Amino acid sequence: MSFLVNLALGFLFGAGLVISGMADPAKVLNFLDLFGTWDPSLAFVMGGAVIVAFVGYRLVLARDKPIIGGTFHLPTRNDIDARVIAGPAIFGIGWGLGGFCPGPALSALGLGAPGTLAFLPAMILGMWGARLLADNRVQARTA
Repeated sequence: MSFLVNLALGFLFGAGLVISGMADPAKVLNFLDLFGTWDPSLAFVMGGAVIVAFVGYRLVLARDKPIIGGTFHLPTRNDIDARVIAGPAIFGIGWGLGGFCPGPALSALGLGAPGTLAFLPAMILGMWGARLLADNRVQARTA
């Protein structure tokens, strides 16, 4: 049952990305180009997403446990380190250069959007490299 719910929610999320235009790298790059061909329409998408997430988190966290699954998995750390700064910076730079981030890139794969087939292997390589660095850091700390 959990797999089917996750699959349905993934399709819903992907459909939202496609319908909103987030899966179109040209639209994303136009949104980020404040002094050129700026397209502010994605600001409404972001605003709507913030409102839905705010309400959703309040409703979900009011429960003792998830509807499907055993316990909530929430972060326990609240400190800011170099990884917290560097990770989003790299993510934002990559998004600004390519017009893709992971969710929209996977959604755009189904649309045959140009650049997706080049972006996805680079994304996977970057994720693999980040995991490798994190594993090496853990091994260095425990040695």
